[in-house]
Amino acid sequence: MKLIDSSGWLEFFTDGPLAQTYASYLKNPHEIVTPSVVLYEVYKVIKRLRTEEEALAAAAQIGKTRLVPLDDQVALTAADVSLTHRLAMADSIIYATALMLGATLVTSDGDLAELPGVTYLKKS
Repeated sequence: MKLIDSSGWLEFFTDGPLAQTYASYLKNPHEIVTPSVVLYEVYKVIKRLRTEEEALAAAAQIGKTRLVPLDDQVALTAADVSLTHRLAMADSIIYATALMLGATLVTSDGDLAELPGVTYLKKS
């Protein structure tokens, strides 16, 4: 099971330098978990940079994965993760979700690069 964070989805949808690398991780949507905060971030950024239609198309594609809502268990785990690793709120929710579900977090976010269970894809 994998969790692709916002940086990965945005790289894929905007055809960034790592788009093809992320595409290889996105081949099997049923094996991907997506925290609701990732859906929020991706929709917002694509709508701001492109169009609402493209943002909705991205949201539909993300919707083919297993969406994980922010519930009390995720929130409390994320707060602990934030304190332990000094992460911002969204990053801690994303990382806590990966930990709780035993998913590998795939990201280009440098704040998460050194954490256990993270596959970091550095932008060139």
